[in-house]
Amino acid sequence: MSVTLAGTGCGDLGTMTVEVRQALQEADLIIGAERLLEGLPADCAGKRVPAIYAAEICSLIQETVNHPESAQKQAEEPRICVAYSGDSGFYSGTRSLLPLLEEAGIQARVMPGISSIQVLSARLGRPWQDWRLVSAHGTDCDAVTAVMGAQPVFFLTGGKLTPAELCGQLKEAGLGDLQVSVGERLTYEDERILTGSAAEFAEKSFAPLSVMLAEPASWSGDLTPGIDDSEFIRGQVPMTKQDVRAAVLGHLQIRRTDRVWDVGAGTGSVSVEMAMKASAGRVWAVERGSEGCDLIRQNREKFGVWNLIPVEGAAPEALADLPAPDRVFIGGSSGNLTEIIHAALEKNPDARICVSAIVLETLQEAVTAMDAAGLDPEITHVSVSTARKLGAKHMMMAGNPIYIITGERKG
Repeated sequence: MSVTLAGTGCGDLGTMTVEVRQALQEADLIIGAERLLEGLPADCAGKRVPAIYAAEICSLIQETVNHPESAQKQAEEPRICVAYSGDSGFYSGTRSLLPLLEEAGIQARVMPGISSIQVLSARLGRPWQDWRLVSAHGTDCDAVTAVMGAQPVFFLTGGKLTPAELCGQLKEAGLGDLQVSVGERLTYEDERILTGSAAEFAEKSFAPLSVMLAEPASWSGDLTPGIDDSEFIRGQVPMTKQDVRAAVLGHLQIRRTDRVWDVGAGTGSVSVEMAMKASAGRVWAVERGSEGCDLIRQNREKFGVWNLIPVEGAAPEALADLPAPDRVFIGGSSGNLTEIIHAALEKNPDARICVSAIVLETLQEAVTAMDAAGLDPEITHVSVSTARKLGAKHMMMAGNPIYIITGERKG
């Protein structure tokens, strides 16, 4: 037998295709969300059964097919239609239902519908082929990392993550000025299209049936590791230099979704490059000085690394409310190195920790603390010399030698 999986359009019956309407009219059984079933035309006379979960829908279909009374009363197999809102191929339940039907030996034909993204695109008069599509409907969604790119981002919202909640995320990350457009109850008589800033919309309430388009935020994540020192806004705060920064990043082995701490962040030069590597994660830049935190914010804005969060305060106390880290860089400890290492490992015993040291006492303390914590410390000595012009000639000038101590749980 064959089951029809149909996208019923974007709310108003005028967005339902002729093909889908005919399938619904001919169906003996129509399965779907209660809201959808209540809104179907009167000429869709088949039995209506509310269900939204794929396993439940598949069971209903199998029961209908195998029911003895159905076989006696009907010369033909029952015609079954599963109704989905919007388009059957755009974040619909077809993705989870189709494998179950295939496993049960039931064939399915899929009919597309008009989706909310198509309607919002038409209302705004903008093509949507270059938009990034993200679902925040009943699932976790990181609005900040979503907008860090060159594409406008369409959010299918619902549940707890309303447009206001998503805009709140953007505002908190420093993107309050980002322009967003919200489509409320698209195709209904009380439809509204609103355009404003994320900060403005974070304070508003929106209808449950809403979608949102956010413009792309600035982003410099395509730069290679070891950004030139002159690119950073520096002030009078110490900064980890380019060659050492590149070595530290190599030892940290940051992954795209990692949560990272930068303790003693200074101007945020290491934090910025960390945030580029952890483009779908977060970086917390902990700095005790207000001047340094201001520089971190300025460099965050300059490089567009909105997943970078400045934290003003002294470690280890300032680490108490941070989430468990996957990677930790300690560039400054103010004499609390051992306590900072312990604080990180209490949050995540499997965290990879990297310490930079100029003086031998810091090197010794880092190795001792890592050994005591059951880590396997590796020591790298970095000595960088750069050429400086003296008249018509060049002389190599040595910088301070740096020790990089990297530790991870043994085995």
